[in-house]
Amino acid sequence: MALYVQKFGGTSVGSVERIKAVAEKVKRDRDAGHRVVVVVSAMSGETNRLIGLASQINEDPTPREMDMLVSTGEQVTISLLAMALHQLGVPATSYTGAQVGIRTDSAHTKARIQRIETDELQEDLDDGQVVVVAGFQGVDEEGNITTLGRGGSDTTGVALAAALNADECQIYTDVDGVYTTDPRVCSKAQRLEKITVEEMLELASLGSKVLQIRAVEFAGKYNVPLRVLSSFEEGPGTLIVADEEFESMEEPLISGIAFTANEAKLTLLNTPDVPGVASRILGPIADANIEVDMIVQNVAPAGDYTDFTFTVAKGDYKQTMRILQNDVIPALGGGDLRGDENIAKVSLVGVGMRSHAGVASKMFRVLSEENINIRMVSTSEIKISVVIDEKAMELAVRALHTAFGLDKDSIQSE
Repeated sequence: MALYVQKFGGTSVGSVERIKAVAEKVKRDRDAGHRVVVVVSAMSGETNRLIGLASQINEDPTPREMDMLVSTGEQVTISLLAMALHQLGVPATSYTGAQVGIRTDSAHTKARIQRIETDELQEDLDDGQVVVVAGFQGVDEEGNITTLGRGGSDTTGVALAAALNADECQIYTDVDGVYTTDPRVCSKAQRLEKITVEEMLELASLGSKVLQIRAVEFAGKYNVPLRVLSSFEEGPGTLIVADEEFESMEEPLISGIAFTANEAKLTLLNTPDVPGVASRILGPIADANIEVDMIVQNVAPAGDYTDFTFTVAKGDYKQTMRILQNDVIPALGGGDLRGDENIAKVSLVGVGMRSHAGVASKMFRVLSEENINIRMVSTSEIKISVVIDEKAMELAVRALHTAFGLDKDSIQSE
């Protein structure tokens, strides 16, 4: 008999029919002898509807009241799912995040879980009940309702699995696992049977939207086995495991290709090549809470000038341009500014890079053969990212997917 924490996202509970289907699925697992905790999101579109209502009342509502408002979406789902389970003869109790004892800090709209009080939840499980928990929310030490940020239900599920020492945390979504890349861009993408936490963290941070990155971090920190499954069809999904549990006879060189067009590039030309110039450029940007991704500084002769290039999220592009024009360039005593919003980042991810040379050179050769120019390069132990023109992004993904043996009909398929 196993203990499963099962999380169902908004599309999985998006209608009465879908909620009934979830209840049937939970009943089958319970009838098989397993203990089940279910974490649910708000019904698909509900959170956006609530945010829209708020904007009609107040264009700048306080974070506390926004948390109070949007947390109600999950409360609707937990009660409806508990009712559906009762209709099937399954004893079930629904809990909000506060009721189940999910304690967070006080950072409204982006709170972090500090601890979970599981005594009452454990008693219900011991009594044979299915426990239905509202994802995405908790309560701070002052009793205020808090939310964990978009996608926070994934984090709720993993955190509960860690607190309960569950056998597995199962994330049910509208896809049947983690793929080598987005199947909508590359039709030959294949589902991965297993992937390491480290690889999944890289993929999530580089644009893959299958899992919230904080949930993956939580799973890695507390060694929670995490499986991505489809709510709409049966299948084994993808198991996300710690590196030491990745028992493959021959680890694949590349596990996946991530990509995003949500990038913008800025270059400061003719900046003084002196100690501290990078801090003087990036300090005001950090003060504005803008995250910088890739950075390249050209090498210049001593006492000369250099070019400083970096990328930010496309939504931060205009604000970053204003900061550079109004604050940074005058402080540096001059410099020319260039910007480009029409770029994309394509990344290869794989733990196999640790023991194999030549990945970067092969990547560059493949892109060259497709006449794709590389603007910037960034590497880590298990990742290589390049910045290219946005219009070449999909071609680059497909070419690299084939070149590195990730296509369904390749010998590296599962």
